[in-house]
Amino acid sequence: MKDNLVITIGRQAGSGGKKIGELLAQELGIKCYDKELLAAAAKSSGICQELFESHDERPTNSFLYSLVMDTYSLGYTSSSYLDMPINHKIFLAQFDAIKQIAENESCVIIGRCADYALAEHKNLLTVFINADEEDRIARIAETQSISEDKAKDLMIKIDKKRSSYYNYYSNKHWSDSKSYDLCINSSKLGLDGCVKLLKSYIGIKEESGQ
Repeated sequence: MKDNLVITIGRQAGSGGKKIGELLAQELGIKCYDKELLAAAAKSSGICQELFESHDERPTNSFLYSLVMDTYSLGYTSSSYLDMPINHKIFLAQFDAIKQIAENESCVIIGRCADYALAEHKNLLTVFINADEEDRIARIAETQSISEDKAKDLMIKIDKKRSSYYNYYSNKHWSDSKSYDLCINSSKLGLDGCVKLLKSYIGIKEESGQ
């Protein structure tokens, strides 16, 4: 049986990446997972969801990173969480939830190193959405109802947080084109245009059997 199609979307703050993921999922008739991942990880691990939210896409120190990688590579699962530090538990629980979701259904997953967690998944499309800075600032200012100066500060902080998290937990670099199958500037195509491009890309990919 063919593996489920999973599209992972990394995104710059204000690029519209989450909305593109949601629109693409609607077009394909599949689910889009963003904050829902935290709920799934909380349910499977027994850790309260508030802890996942407080650690969501936040970097940690390199020592903890090494500890997590060593444990994860040895095949620890949710049943082994009992004696681990809380950051360690949250990281592993989220990765396990991502893998379980991909095994059960086709879906779109927003952020959270999902592309790295699913590196061995046979039917995976990894995408990164960026945009021109002025468009990103304007989108954040509008959605958050804040000034453009505050929006720019928030944009920088969010991107720094996401970059640090991704670079710690993966063997790739956030926003680097070499880390993804496809990088799209949403300022050039608009959100709907990005969705159309991704649908076309998926169609070509399926036709080629890749």
